[in-house]
Amino acid sequence: MANAASGMAVNDDCKLKFLELKAKRNYRFITFKIVDQQVKVDKIGGPDESYEDFTNSLPNDECRYAVFDFDFTTDENVQKSKIFFIAWSPDTSKVRMKMVYASSKDRFKRELDGIQVELQATDPSEMSMDIVKARAI
Repeated sequence: MANAASGMAVNDDCKLKFLELKAKRNYRFITFKIVDQQVKVDKIGGPDESYEDFTNSLPNDECRYAVFDFDFTTDENVQKSKIFFIAWSPDTSKVRMKMVYASSKDRFKRELDGIQVELQATDPSEMSMDIVKARAI
């Protein structure tokens, strides 16, 4: 278990599941939750789940970290995939929770080798499909 500078530990399962998403592509998304000073896997979305399934899995009033494997086709008609890291921090979540997630984010993100795009969102509109597509290209 890795220990973060903020005193936040990262459960080994987080890295294992991320590696499976990256290498085997057997998940579409993973959400992570801080529980008792430790980042743990919260939810896993199967390979057939959509971006909408992912956004619907995020709580309205709690912070989460998430990774999403986004498949898209370029203007040249080439199939590509990018792994997004999303820091979900809704305005309705508690201030202390937002602070804990913000202070631990960079350290946790470093544990996940292979992230290509980062998004910070406080509202669903800040991570709309249009924004994800624009950031992927």
